[in-house]
Amino acid sequence: MKKILIFAAFFFMLSIAGILAFWLNLQHYAEQPAGPAPQKVVITIPAGQSLRAITETLFKNRIITSPIKFNMFARLKGYDKQLKAGEYSLSASMSPIQIMEKLVKGEVELYKLTVPEGLNIYQIGDLLAKSGFVPNSSFIAAATDADLIRKYGINAETFEGYLFPETYYFPKKVSVETILSTMVNRFWKVFDSVWQARADQLGFSIHQIVTLASIIEKETGVPFERPVISSVFHNRLKKNMRLESDPTVIYGLKNFDGNLKRSHLETHTPYNTYKISGLPYGPIANPGKKSLEAALYPADTKFIYFVSKKNKTHQFSTNLKDHNQAVLKYQLQR
Repeated sequence: MKKILIFAAFFFMLSIAGILAFWLNLQHYAEQPAGPAPQKVVITIPAGQSLRAITETLFKNRIITSPIKFNMFARLKGYDKQLKAGEYSLSASMSPIQIMEKLVKGEVELYKLTVPEGLNIYQIGDLLAKSGFVPNSSFIAAATDADLIRKYGINAETFEGYLFPETYYFPKKVSVETILSTMVNRFWKVFDSVWQARADQLGFSIHQIVTLASIIEKETGVPFERPVISSVFHNRLKKNMRLESDPTVIYGLKNFDGNLKRSHLETHTPYNTYKISGLPYGPIANPGKKSLEAALYPADTKFIYFVSKKNKTHQFSTNLKDHNQAVLKYQLQR
């Protein structure tokens, strides 16, 4: 009986030693990169793909050395049910545990998207499509979805004006709503409570300020003129003068070919500020921070006219006589 107990104890200790050696070997494998090669390989993991299939993909791309050990370690750590789909940038210089943690956290490959100031929702849709994120039609459908617009606290019919221009990073498989929410959330971070209080102080709603800022964005050629251009529009609104802004007319036209004609100025649309009083129906573009700031804090001037000097700057005037002379000089070159 004593011999049996000694044998059982010996066998138990041997088993424990074997298990410990196996685990240490597995742990060593998990901490050692497959090789020194730092070159990144973009691996796509489809939704619902099994751990075995993922492991085979990694092995075929020489990112790991042992599919069996990778599988076993992932299962022992409980990672096998947590790996997320997407595009991943991986290399052989990463250890298996680093690779697993990246897949579990969903640290997918991100692609740069720079949205310039002054684009409208249709131009942003084109930009997204050309960058390979989402189809233009899908973006426009979401950007004009009334329920989605209300969800993000916007009192308007589209997201126009509230898609903040900035550089963003998205995965290629990003959803349309993720793009919209990211841009709108950025807008609300910029248009904070201080600016909201300032809009109220001026007697404007947020939507009116965004609309005015979008016009300033489209009219401005050089940054330092933004507050002055803003002052012109503020002064005209106070005097109940029409804004007479060409970019607003253009926004209201369908299939505009780039040639603004007198007949266009005579066309009645909710955006033609040559025909309607006050601000147009809504924003005509997505303004940046400086244009929003200019709309809220205009320069203190008495200007009510401006005309392009054809060098991105403008000649500002306080009366029609001076303005007409500026038009003759800079536009008609007389």
